[in-house]
Amino acid sequence: MTKRPENIIVGISIGDLNGIGSEVILKSFEDTRMLELCTPIIFANVKILSFLKKSLDLNTQLHGIDKLDQMVIGKINVLNVWREGVNIEYGKVDENVGKYAVKSFVEATKALKEGSIDVLVTAPINKSNVQSEEFSFPGHTDYLDQELEGNALMFMIQDNLRVGLLTDHVPLSEVANHLTEELIRTKIKTIKQSLIQDFGIRKPKIAVLGLNPHSGDNGVIGDEEDKLIKPVLKKIFEEGTLVFGPFSADGFFGSHQYEKYDAVIATYHDQGLIPFKTLSFGKGVNYTAGLDKVRTSPDHGTAYEIAGKGQADHNSFSEAIYAAIDIFKARNEHAELTARPLKTKEKQL
Repeated sequence: MTKRPENIIVGISIGDLNGIGSEVILKSFEDTRMLELCTPIIFANVKILSFLKKSLDLNTQLHGIDKLDQMVIGKINVLNVWREGVNIEYGKVDENVGKYAVKSFVEATKALKEGSIDVLVTAPINKSNVQSEEFSFPGHTDYLDQELEGNALMFMIQDNLRVGLLTDHVPLSEVANHLTEELIRTKIKTIKQSLIQDFGIRKPKIAVLGLNPHSGDNGVIGDEEDKLIKPVLKKIFEEGTLVFGPFSADGFFGSHQYEKYDAVIATYHDQGLIPFKTLSFGKGVNYTAGLDKVRTSPDHGTAYEIAGKGQADHNSFSEAIYAAIDIFKARNEHAELTARPLKTKEKQL
């Protein structure tokens, strides 16, 4: 990554137009001070966004462009990814709307790969209406894992609370079969590197939760902890990574043990996300760690039940923008420090 002379260019995919994505995007930029931090490019259609803005009684000023090089610093740019009109029915699951969510996301990802935008923030999609022969991925993360360099990992972040997952969109009945030494090692390595380069933590401490109730209770309620997780964690610790566990998941968060660690790794989706969303109070961010580019999103879905009613809380989306900016800056700083260690040391002397 290279630093730009102007503020950071934030690409935004529009998500499901029948959900709350457009509302939280527009609300996030109603405060024009946001434009002092970044210049957004929303991948959508300016006429449709203008219509949605009026229907929601918002005052966000939009600037339509047809090419990325027409972007204007300090304005809310909307790149016309398509020209035709789209029938919008708030709260409805619509395959046609899903196609436009994919079109926006794919174009934004292409711009991210090419360096036309610095970071990507994605509005929520409906995982069922985006499926097609051209796009058969469980969600954003899986597509990005294919398109970008590195190993993608879902990392939920909010201030000093950071929760990663060993398995994400995997049926609960299949979680145990997915757990291997290679998987555990890869995820811990990814989170450790992210904590160092993305959050500036020099010697991160990582906690890992057990799979079974009471972390297996010495084999009484399951043996994955004793046969796999404990031995692997012991090896990794002896190799120099400060990793601890496996901890019993039920008491770990309630007893505030998570506050002693820089990150927590849950073995499956709900084990990590239920406590995270409870503690983050609607300001959580989903960060895709482990890739060569920065992507964040809010920690909520399409929220069809309140779409079009003006009730959507934009705080999580705004936090996703802030997080993307902070991580981008942290990565640049880390890259500079590690590229010129001798010069940096000389300056300190």
